[in-house]
Amino acid sequence: MAAARVILLAFLLGFLGPAWAEVALPQLTGRVVDQTGTLSSGDIASLNDKLKDLETRKGSQVAVLIVPTTGEETIEQFSIRVAEAWKIGRKRIDDGALLVVAKNDRHLRIEVGYGLEGVLSDVITHRIIDEDITPKFKAGDYAGGISAGVDRMIGLINGEQLPAPEPEHWQSSNFLDFANPVAIFFVIIVAGVLRGILGRLLGSAATGGIAGVFVWMMAGSLATAMVIGLFAFFAALIFGGLNFGG
Repeated sequence: MAAARVILLAFLLGFLGPAWAEVALPQLTGRVVDQTGTLSSGDIASLNDKLKDLETRKGSQVAVLIVPTTGEETIEQFSIRVAEAWKIGRKRIDDGALLVVAKNDRHLRIEVGYGLEGVLSDVITHRIIDEDITPKFKAGDYAGGISAGVDRMIGLINGEQLPAPEPEHWQSSNFLDFANPVAIFFVIIVAGVLRGILGRLLGSAATGGIAGVFVWMMAGSLATAMVIGLFAFFAALIFGGLNFGG
């Protein structure tokens, strides 16, 4: 039993270590999310107006994200993780695009949904970065570079034949749906296994830690992760030892 505990603890450390090393996913609070304070309120308002107008006319959703760094992840890995969490673009059409700028890393990327790959191919997005955005960034004009890149993306999307736009449904991301009956049942099952190996208190703590890290990775909110982690800990403490057998 002692050997099993050591093995499980090593596994948990191996899982939690890389997870905490990842940069938390930013909350989707609008079409432009700037975590660096690079853009002025006027810059953000101007970009938002352009992107809102595009969505109203064409239905496509484009967002801009500026972060200080992507941490240990490459810009490609981070952009994909954000795009999957934010789910920009219309369902079944997948006509969203995301411009990600990692300011301190000096990296940027345009992540494109399948529905726009015909007009915003890898070749085109690299040209937008090289010809429209990067020259202005090198001159210290971040707002101008982002605006120029967005303008070119919008111009290309305008020429694409897309399904008619639907009523606006832009929403902030929210991961509190994690606390649903299926997730609660899963927590109880996992807690039962961990408690059987690590003991009641340590097993419950491990369950809470895993749940908290998972939510933090998916939602990007440390506060939400702490709430869910504490919930999972107490749920494991109270219900994790239930015997569902006959």
